[in-house]
Amino acid sequence: MNEILKVGLYARVSTTDQNCDMQIAEIQEYCARRRWEIVKEYVDTGWSGRKSDRPEFLRIMRDATLHKFDVVLVWKLDRFGRSVYQLNDSLQKLKACGIRFMAISQGIDTVDSNPTSALLLHVLAAVAEFEAEMTRERVKAGLELARRRGTRSGKPIGGQTKIFRRDEVLELHRQGVPMREISRRLKIGLGTVHRTCSKDPSPGTGDSPSLPKAG
Repeated sequence: MNEILKVGLYARVSTTDQNCDMQIAEIQEYCARRRWEIVKEYVDTGWSGRKSDRPEFLRIMRDATLHKFDVVLVWKLDRFGRSVYQLNDSLQKLKACGIRFMAISQGIDTVDSNPTSALLLHVLAAVAEFEAEMTRERVKAGLELARRRGTRSGKPIGGQTKIFRRDEVLELHRQGVPMREISRRLKIGLGTVHRTCSKDPSPGTGDSPSLPKAG
């Protein structure tokens, strides 16, 4: 008969528009099959795995020292941390407290003291840190590109909406000034000129065809 263990469940996502539902459901199912008791769920939302000051991460590590559970369960190793140094340090602290650690989707279990399991743990920790660094570089490059362009759309950051006088547009249009020239003179968008002139009850002779008068 399997030993009944008390579990500290840890889950994490790095942005606030994500949630940990899938991770938690997988771990709950894993525990249910073994009849393990989940003592508490520790969930960090909107925290990078490289941060060691995550609120729920600190709580689960503190509760480990108080022996509130027998094992820490995560869905995947990089949910617990993305720095090789931090992961090794945290796992050593859990080991010193006699707390077992498991990443259920990767078959990692620190109760297994064989060399192959230890090697897998270190390889996956290194991969997690590498992936985090690549993500950070992509974000950095994207922010730099956005900074050079102003924003994602290329418009200046903090730019204000252009204010124009509708009567000036209509007057130039009635004088037969082409719409592109009106746009240039008044420094407003060509689309704005088109929309304004299309509502003019007295169309001019510019580059937009006049509407036929009703017979």
